[in-house]
Amino acid sequence: MPKARNTAQLIRRAALPALGVMIVGNFGYYALAGSNGLLALGGYHQAREAKSAELALLTAERDRLRHRTALLDPRHADPDYADELVRRELGVVRPDEVVIPLK
Repeated sequence: MPKARNTAQLIRRAALPALGVMIVGNFGYYALAGSNGLLALGGYHQAREAKSAELALLTAERDRLRHRTALLDPRHADPDYADELVRRELGVVRPDEVVIPLK
């Protein structure tokens, strides 16, 4: 009987530290291999590079659109561009004209 008592007492004494070690181990695992852990850091760098490339494309597109809208400013519109835009969007072409689309 004393041996069973020692075993039960040993289990009771070890239960709280074991639970603490399990909790710390769980946090350690997620800090290393979790979705936001150290091993996921490489994926973040790749995603950042992809987003940087996408940002460069979108910035170039925005600059192109700003330039085109500046050409249509009513105070100093480019007559050639306005004529091209009206003819393309409205389909206004005289029968004796030849249309050569650039894009």
